Amino acid sequence: MKISVFGLGYVGCVSLGCLSEMGHDVIGVDVSEHKVNLINKGKATIIEEGIDKLISKGVEAEKLSATTNVRNAIIKSDFSFICVGTPVANTGLMNLDYVKQVARQIGTALVNKDTFHVVAVRSTVPPNTCKMVKEIIIEESGKVADEDFAVISNPEFLREGTAIKDYFDPSVTVVGSDSDKASKIARDLYKDIDAPIEEVDVNVAEIIKFVNNSWHAVKISFANEVGGICKELGVDSHDVMNLFAKDNKLNLGKAYTKPGFAYGGSCLPKDLSGLIYLGRKEFVDIPMLSAIPSTNESLKRKAINKVLAKSPKSVGILGLSFKEGTDDLRFSPYVDVAEGLIGKGIEVSIYDKNVAYTNLMGINKSYIDDHLPHIGQVLSEDLDKVIEQSDLILISHKDQLYLDLPKRYPKKYFIELTRNEYSKNYTNLEGINW
Repeated sequence: MKISVFGLGYVGCVSLGCLSEMGHDVIGVDVSEHKVNLINKGKATIIEEGIDKLISKGVEAEKLSATTNVRNAIIKSDFSFICVGTPVANTGLMNLDYVKQVARQIGTALVNKDTFHVVAVRSTVPPNTCKMVKEIIIEESGKVADEDFAVISNPEFLREGTAIKDYFDPSVTVVGSDSDKASKIARDLYKDIDAPIEEVDVNVAEIIKFVNNSWHAVKISFANEVGGICKELGVDSHDVMNLFAKDNKLNLGKAYTKPGFAYGGSCLPKDLSGLIYLGRKEFVDIPMLSAIPSTNESLKRKAINKVLAKSPKSVGILGLSFKEGTDDLRFSPYVDVAEGLIGKGIEVSIYDKNVAYTNLMGINKSYIDDHLPHIGQVLSEDLDKVIEQSDLILISHKDQLYLDLPKRYPKKYFIELTRNEYSKNYTNLEGINW
């Protein structure tokens, strides 16, 4: 494939070398004549293990070159990567000036081209950037989107120091596109890379890099705060975290990563509070761990405020225990939501097939008596009665009983607090974080 790469910085240079190694004819484009000259001399523009060899090999094989001439690069290629910088200000605002500039240049160059051209935004950009790039190209070229050209999102996941290995051995290749033709071309481009290709909505592709790196930052911060606590307690923090990493089902797997509602139960709140206490007791600065309970509480307030915004006189809650399949009410976020709504003068009725007040005992009973002392009056064994007498219904649990409720009761409004998205098609149902 004939490919042009705009921007000869870190991502662009690595892309040049790796694409030429895969057998593609690649043209690098940059406003810096110095960078262009380096590439044409077979030298990399960055310091990265193995990249000098790939650039030199590509130039010698006449598979790789660089230029400052945008028009020639577009005419000589069918696929363009935008790899320019997107610096961020202290406010968090991302500067997309370079992306806009390249989009205008590509649009101008496409005026003289008759064949289909794919533009892939490789730079880290916020959602709706590809839409903006598409609109700029349409304005500059007069071409028809998805007929004469297409813009896709193809984020990179390269770590400095291991970028070449990451390029050839990624966990996943992400293609965000609304053009079937462009998607097929992108699949062909990556057909020799041994990794699944995930075709997703363009906005999903644009935001995933932010999510990935934020999660990495959370993990690093978490490990460092745990390390600080362990050090003061005389515990080997590496032994602790090595053991932590052994669990790839829960600790490092997909568990707990789907947006939903607040955590609860007898373990997470208690153990987190215990760890925070240990840190504070030893005067360790643990801002991230300390902030987690606040984040959790904010979700409960968010649910209550969302209900209040609908101005219901009565609310039904389907599921009161901290999760389905149990009658454990300790630290259940749904108990807090019910308590908060009652405190606002809302008439609340609750259905939970696993919770019967007469069967509650011990700490479980003490907890619910403290938070919902009149639970016997609001707890019902009749699901349909709860729904019929409520203006708005909160679905707290995943349960087959609830799957078709929005369809059965089209005049009722439902807010789902679970992580399961019963259906995005119901107009009378919404989620908290979806």
